[in-house]
Amino acid sequence: MTKTFRGTYTVMITPFDADGAIDLSATADFVDWQITSGIHGLVPLGSTGEFLSMTDDEKTAVAQTVIETAAGRVPVLIGTGAESTDDVIRYSREAERLGADGVMIIPPFYSTPTEDELFHHYKRIGEAISIPIMIYNNPATANVDLTPKIVARLSEIDTVSYIKESTMDVTRIRDILEFCGDRMTVFGGIMGYESFLAGAEGWVAVGSNLMPKEMAEIFTLTMDDKNLDAARALYKKVLPVIRLVGGHRYVSASKAGLAAMGRYVGEPRPPRLPLPENELADMRDALLRSGVELAGVTA
Repeated sequence: MTKTFRGTYTVMITPFDADGAIDLSATADFVDWQITSGIHGLVPLGSTGEFLSMTDDEKTAVAQTVIETAAGRVPVLIGTGAESTDDVIRYSREAERLGADGVMIIPPFYSTPTEDELFHHYKRIGEAISIPIMIYNNPATANVDLTPKIVARLSEIDTVSYIKESTMDVTRIRDILEFCGDRMTVFGGIMGYESFLAGAEGWVAVGSNLMPKEMAEIFTLTMDDKNLDAARALYKKVLPVIRLVGGHRYVSASKAGLAAMGRYVGEPRPPRLPLPENELADMRDALLRSGVELAGVTA
């Protein structure tokens, strides 16, 4: 039976070893830690997972490891974005074969497709698989803006039923819900707490790589407990971490932060560089101010 996706989902980092190779043991450990910490779902092979810097075999190995380690405890959506429609279909079919609960698909990010081309792209993918598709709107990186009107058209495709909305404009959520009705469930991207207040049912978060328990709890307090005072207080507490990973350093800061916590997951792959030395102190300060325990230091 198809799961209903809601809650805070971590768009996962991909662990590498000291030589830069995929570390599947660390991946499995990371998945277990996320789930036991209370995260509601996992999204490997997104932008934070450095999917563009990985081979097809590596992506398959990571997807399989995450799905098998999660073992149905939380939903797993695999990032299957690519520039070619045929490649996205191939990756998405493989994700379904491996047992993924859904896929997250960013638009083609170089060809800047028109609305008709976007519809054809997602329609072909939707017809090729039977698991849900979460479309991903991040015009800052994809060079394509899935406006609410375009999202409404895409929601006519049966399997396109979720969106990660990663602009800073929460009125997008209002308009998507108005235009799509119950055909589309919205997840926030950069802005989680604010997205919940606007009607989102979930959050695909980067900061939960570092603070899965707290980021999941923001959702629970806001959406399930309706305790906005407690949710706002927790949100304010973890805001330094959200800001830390909210810009260009989202991969390098996440990996450096995890290392500072005693969870070494390697360094980013080129062209990305590790977090610069002059930013490490600010990174540690952001973690400590959010209440994160660092290796050898109690917050």
